[in-house]
Amino acid sequence: MTVSMSYFDSLYASSDDPWDYRHRWYEARKRDLTLAMLPHRRYSHGYEPGCSTGELSRRLAERCERLLVSDGNASAVATARERLADQAHVEVHHLLLPDAWPAGAFDLIVISEIGYYLGEPGLAALLDRAHSALLPGGVLLGCHWRYPIEGCALTGDQVHERMAALPGLHRLSHLEESDFLLTLWSSDPTSVARREQLL
Repeated sequence: MTVSMSYFDSLYASSDDPWDYRHRWYEARKRDLTLAMLPHRRYSHGYEPGCSTGELSRRLAERCERLLVSDGNASAVATARERLADQAHVEVHHLLLPDAWPAGAFDLIVISEIGYYLGEPGLAALLDRAHSALLPGGVLLGCHWRYPIEGCALTGDQVHERMAALPGLHRLSHLEESDFLLTLWSSDPTSVARREQLL
């Protein structure tokens, strides 16, 4: 990682919710937008790397038959496990990105607020693994803060440029605000209206 794990260890040592995911309206609204953008009602197997304390994971669990989430910080993993303890279909793993990637294939992969921490080589490795693990017709979602982050060589815009360059994927949805980008790609370009035979 461009940003060392000691940075995150320090953050979680001072707070179990260092970005205040539980209480900020900004974060709650972003979660609502993320869930609203997903083009399918249900997913068979989702994966959220860099899940932090599991706030978004909790919402993704409502849409997935099975959900795997992971984080590289042991404290965040412990909090996420507690947060998701009543969700029998959710697994929480302690994995350090980009080298550790779970086995299996997924029809939903959510890369939210982690891409810029990895730097160019790490992000390239992460996206290669995500692309290889995405099932045909599966959905890749990216959500990233747009402002510069101290210690990060990449911006959120640059992360999404790298994601957009993955071969064989079509952009289905895109929300661009001054604060963040939220973008959805899939190998299947069929819109929700066409899938439901409205056209």
